[in-house]
Amino acid sequence: MTKTRMQPAPQPRHRHRIFPWIFLAVQLLFLAWVIMGGETGSDCSPDYQGACETGTAIGVGLIIALWVAVDIILALTYMVFKIFRR
Repeated sequence: MTKTRMQPAPQPRHRHRIFPWIFLAVQLLFLAWVIMGGETGSDCSPDYQGACETGTAIGVGLIIALWVAVDIILALTYMVFKIFRR
């Protein structure tokens, strides 16, 4: 009679969760961009203060709109990959 060795049960694979770190990095980049964009309004000459503040507000608004669009795209991508992974 031969002795058979029992194989140890395979350890479940640890999932690497990369998406939350990518999402956090994107958020930090956009936050830094908004802060830097808002700071440019303080460098205007007094003659063009109103126009410069308006341009800064429009620029920061466009950055925030892009931020929201990127977040929506990231969320949809995450949901699609999560659904297809099942």
